[in-house]
Amino acid sequence: MGSKVPSDKFSRELVRELLIAISYSVPDTDLNVEHASKNIEGPNGSAVPKTDGAEKYRSELISISYAQLPDDQVPPVVLGNHEAVQAEISATRTNLKMIEIKSEIVSRQTIKPSTPTPPHLKTFKLSLLDQISPAIHGNMTFFYPSTHTSHDFFHKSKLLQHSISKTLSLFYPLAGRLRDAATIDCNDQGAFFVEAKVNIQLPHFVNPPDSDLMDHFLPTTDPTTLELSNDAMFLVRFTSFSCGGVAISLSLTHKLFDVSALLTLLQTWSSVCRGLTDPITPILIGEKFLAPRDELSATSATVNIVAEKFVQRRFVFTASNITELKSKVDKEFHKELQSHPSRVEVVLALLWKCAVAAKKQKTGSFGPSALFQAVNLRKRLSPPLPETAVGNFIWPFMVFAYEEKDLELHEAVVQMRKRLNEFNNTKASMFRGEGATSAIMVAMKERAVFFRNNKEMTVYRCSSWCKFPLYDTDFGWGKPLWHVSVNKLVSNTIALADTRSGDGIEALMTLDEEEMALFEQNEQLLKYASINPSIYA
Repeated sequence: MGSKVPSDKFSRELVRELLIAISYSVPDTDLNVEHASKNIEGPNGSAVPKTDGAEKYRSELISISYAQLPDDQVPPVVLGNHEAVQAEISATRTNLKMIEIKSEIVSRQTIKPSTPTPPHLKTFKLSLLDQISPAIHGNMTFFYPSTHTSHDFFHKSKLLQHSISKTLSLFYPLAGRLRDAATIDCNDQGAFFVEAKVNIQLPHFVNPPDSDLMDHFLPTTDPTTLELSNDAMFLVRFTSFSCGGVAISLSLTHKLFDVSALLTLLQTWSSVCRGLTDPITPILIGEKFLAPRDELSATSATVNIVAEKFVQRRFVFTASNITELKSKVDKEFHKELQSHPSRVEVVLALLWKCAVAAKKQKTGSFGPSALFQAVNLRKRLSPPLPETAVGNFIWPFMVFAYEEKDLELHEAVVQMRKRLNEFNNTKASMFRGEGATSAIMVAMKERAVFFRNNKEMTVYRCSSWCKFPLYDTDFGWGKPLWHVSVNKLVSNTIALADTRSGDGIEALMTLDEEEMALFEQNEQLLKYASINPSIYA
């Protein structure tokens, strides 16, 4: 990650902002689909030693943590009693950290596609939006409780390996290797699979969860795995708990997968693993959507986002608290927009307001801020793309707060909806037609200039996975107890997801340590949110 990009063609700072936002996506509808797949033969791949690329895989993109509804194991918060709140937080974290977790790698292997990629598909050209996406990996881990069936860990492992092999034949670029920022060599070198075990029980790990311990499950935290994976774009670590529960952690290239694409991969892979027929077939569009630009060929390799020192915390909003929060802004919202605010809008507005308030407490003065939100372009295009289109089909819009009054809940929620409507009505069309590439380049340049001229502005970035049916990811031993994506890279992020019940919202915040300590004590926040309750609550 090093060579320069022509400054007159592309801005590093603008690329940085886009790369941060590029993994964010807001689904328009529920994406539940019936799936099936075929029984398959197992792969016979061997690992190829390689010593470079470790830093790339250690750069885990934009964190997002998602869990299910847990409310009643955390005592009700009494406003003003911040010492008690902090004591409860510390106690739950300390109890988990007292458990000495030891992990052990059992095996490592390369998994190749079950069917070789034909010669005419050996080179896959990415779209412009893929080209400017970061050449780093995002992660997602699913935790499954013990099923008490005859299917032991190694049997499940074989099912996963065989289904990965079959799935790679459908997602054939994923078995290849990145040649440059806009090209994948579809050479069938394969994915990389790791078997591991930990010495603790799953209920202990998630009661409550601790993101600091997630390194024990990620495939990209083991140096030997990084050396042997041969720059694989898809890595999986399958871990057994002493109780019989398991964790499936995947590390996936962001050059080809946004959240919707990840969901398509999971749906196909899990249906194949269950032994069904006719799995979902991905639509691989690549350059047919928007051709890449030659002058940007090295862009993704030159972006170097320096890791910041921050902490992440999990907050849960129950359905009843969200309803109460919506009631606070509904009258003004309806008066101005003749509609009603969404769950995501009211929760996000509160989190943004409290984050800015924490920064003001730290610095002693209010500063302007911007909130990045990204939308799924697939259904906003004309003609629309199917949800199974694989690639980065997302784009961010921004909401600004120049004064404190702009962060009053009803003001922030109204502005969010107005900016979204503006994007849908005037901006989404720029991704189609002969002038699409030029329009995108101009939009990116304008954003870069804006932030270069407003360096005092604090930027917060939101991703919402609400309505994405990630809790339906069933490989044959039931639905997950919890799923999480770990952020080791970027601060000032707000990640939202449905609770397992589907009617609440869980948020993962990343903030500066001092700001987070203040954020966790915000009385308005604590009126509506619980801090990291147990997964079993």
